[in-house]
Amino acid sequence: MEKLIFIIDDEDSILKMLTHWVKNQWEYNTKTFTTGAEALNSLNENPDLILLDIMLPDIHGNEVLGRIKQKYPNLPVIMLSAQGSVEVALESIRLGAFDYFPKPIDKNRLEPAIRNAIKNYDLEKELEKLKENLQREYSFDNIISADRKMQDAFKMISKVLDNDITVLITGESGTGKELIARAIHFNGKRKNAPFVVVNCASIPRELLESELFGHEKGSFTGAHQRKIGKFELAKGGTIFLDEIGEMEMSLQAKILRVIQQKEFERIGGNELIKTDVRIISATNRDLKAAVESKSFREDLYYRLSSFPIHIPPLRERRSDIVVLVNHFVEHFNHKLGKQIKGFAKPALKVVYDYDWPGNVRELENTIERCMILTDKELIDVDVLPANFISNAGNSNLGSNAVLFGEESPVIPFEKLKEQAIRHALKTTSGNIVEAARKLKIGRATLYRLMDKYKIESPKE
Repeated sequence: MEKLIFIIDDEDSILKMLTHWVKNQWEYNTKTFTTGAEALNSLNENPDLILLDIMLPDIHGNEVLGRIKQKYPNLPVIMLSAQGSVEVALESIRLGAFDYFPKPIDKNRLEPAIRNAIKNYDLEKELEKLKENLQREYSFDNIISADRKMQDAFKMISKVLDNDITVLITGESGTGKELIARAIHFNGKRKNAPFVVVNCASIPRELLESELFGHEKGSFTGAHQRKIGKFELAKGGTIFLDEIGEMEMSLQAKILRVIQQKEFERIGGNELIKTDVRIISATNRDLKAAVESKSFREDLYYRLSSFPIHIPPLRERRSDIVVLVNHFVEHFNHKLGKQIKGFAKPALKVVYDYDWPGNVRELENTIERCMILTDKELIDVDVLPANFISNAGNSNLGSNAVLFGEESPVIPFEKLKEQAIRHALKTTSGNIVEAARKLKIGRATLYRLMDKYKIESPKE
């Protein structure tokens, strides 16, 4: 996209010279003005840079600069002046000018200033676009749910977006706790500041303190240089402490201090570092039970859970399953370049009746796998994981109702045999003798079929 530069100056010779430089040497488009009022009335044309003279016949250049910055704070303005005084230059910079050049203008100094100003502005616009995309992506409108309890939870969450109350999100793995945390951040008053994630379960306990608070050089073996911790990196924004229930007691005390005093020290340091962050935490554990068993601090629990949010598992909000299935099919059609219309009714019933221990994450992964495997317009039972078929076979409806209904696809006999073997091994916890007995085949035959279907032999 071609760049547009406004040139504002009441001297015709300056306008012609700058226009010639900009058009012929830098290949940018220009528009010239002799008064500040004309330029201000044309700002809706979205220039990429403004070259602005200080002494204009109608409005002082610094006043024009102030009005520009009020409407477009990131738009770069380079000031030009025949006065050449330090005071004028400093005042322009204070008001937000990108740079200042005295007249006569040094072309060799102006050229890099123009290029840098436009480059910085492009980066600013890209950053704003990314922020808008993040806010759009993590809007509560984009969190797919038809469940009344979830909608009620969203209404409650909307009331805490613009304050700093600590939030504790509870729920099983895969329910979308981090998605809720991001939605709170990117829809709240801290949305333009960092959102920093710390998974307390994935970081070794001896390293988690350094990850959170940082350390000074030489504070322990391997500390070859100063490290800035996540609480410092999240300054002004939000820190999300995922799986907070896995944090050891000694570190819990330090988190409590951060919440209460809003300060901490790096490991090996004496400097008190003030912090301004919002804390959102999440856990799949029952923290109340952990408090009772003395594995989690009671005082920290009450500090973290000032505003508790519980995300129910998918099996308790089955109305969301079909909605999510349609959403993920559309998403993966775009990602995989396919045009799958959805699930066949028998397959959709299997999906609906499944308990989804991995919740939304498992559902998403399952749909992606099915869409990769299928070559049909509708996803059939034959591409569902074997444990889904086993679950359907054990349901109250009976396997024939699900697998062999009028609209069901014909499943190859070899596939049924493989699924039967996998199910038998699962229900007998890998006991070969018991699995063979239930399948009414010999032990040697079972081993042969396991080898044929590449089913790993469990330890007996």
